[in-house]
Order: sequence, then C-alpha cells, then structure tokens
Amino acid sequence: MPEMGSGLGILGLVAVLSYLLGAVPFGLVITRMLGLGDLRQIGSGNIGATNVLRTGNKPAALATLLLDSGKGAIAVLLAREFAGEHAAIIAGGAAFIGHLYPIWLGFKGGKGVATFLGTMIALAWPLGLAACAVWLATAVVTRISSLSALVSAAATVPLAWVLGHPELMLLSAILAALIFWRHRSNIARIARGTEPKIGKKG
Repeated sequence: MPEMGSGLGILGLVAVLSYLLGAVPFGLVITRMLGLGDLRQIGSGNIGATNVLRTGNKPAALATLLLDSGKGAIAVLLAREFAGEHAAIIAGGAAFIGHLYPIWLGFKGGKGVATFLGTMIALAWPLGLAACAVWLATAVVTRISSLSALVSAAATVPLAWVLGHPELMLLSAILAALIFWRHRSNIARIARGTEPKIGKKG
C-alpha cells in the first residue's frame, strides 16, 4: 500500500492516535469485566500483567500481557504501513507514553514493560525477541519481574547496535530510561531485598 508520507502533520497524527491506543488500560478493563475488583487497589496498584497475576487469575494476566504488548505492536505496524519507518518509530514511542501516562486514568498508568517489548518486536523482531529472552532469563534466575524488566530494558540499547539496528538505539535508550524512572520504587525494594516474587498475590 502506498505510504501517506511523513510530513509533520502526518507524524503528529500518528503520534496522537498511537498515544490514545497505548493509553487503553487493558489490565483495568479485564479485571473489572471479570469481577476481580479495582486493579489499582490490589498488590502494587499497577495496571499491568504482573499485578493482574496477583489476583490469582492467570488467564486474565495472560490476556493483559498480550493486549498491552499488542497495542504497541499494532501502533508500529499501522504507522509503518501507512506512513513509513520514521512514523513507525514515533508510533512505538507514543504508544509507550500512552501506557505510562494514559489520559483516561488521569495520566497514572503502568510501567510499560509489555508495551515496550511488543513495540520492539514490531520495530525489529530480532531485537524484540532478544529483549524478551533477556527478560525471561532474568526472571527464571531471580523470579523478580521488575528486575527482569530493568535488565531487559537496559540490554536493548547495546543489543540494537549488535543486531544491526542503530536507528533504534535512541528510542531504546529513551524508553529504557522511562522504565527505570517508573520502576524507581521497585529499585528501592530490590536494594532492600523486599521486592515480591513473580506470582505472589497481593
């Protein structure tokens, strides 16, 4: 399909639409639909898949993981299809920002890990799968979701260079920095040795 172009107007539209898609709080929607309560009052209060898992409902957590990662990937793929690669990179970043700071929830959103991984898979699947592998390996060893996210996000920047995607290094660095910022309370608990393990109920 022919590209719409990559003028400032098109890129702005891509950014806004991708942000709105990223801002959909699937974890909150799913837990409410299933009668699991307000996710913001459970466990860490986060709206992501790890906190949904603390409700004890594994299918709900899986659905949240897939939808949160999918919204980043869909934003990238649609932008690439209609407006090209530069728009795809902007779309990925905007969807990620939408998840972290959703307008629907007073700009109080999740920590962005699933959306980050979905975005990276759509932008460059070898890089995205490598980031997922780093997350999984760290999770197997430590059983700490937040630490896995931090290690994976940090690793993505050099991995972008090693795997031949230097154009994604800046985006990876910005998103990784935001992930670290959103995980600052987790970092403090990791340092104290009090960060909960994966699957621990709230």
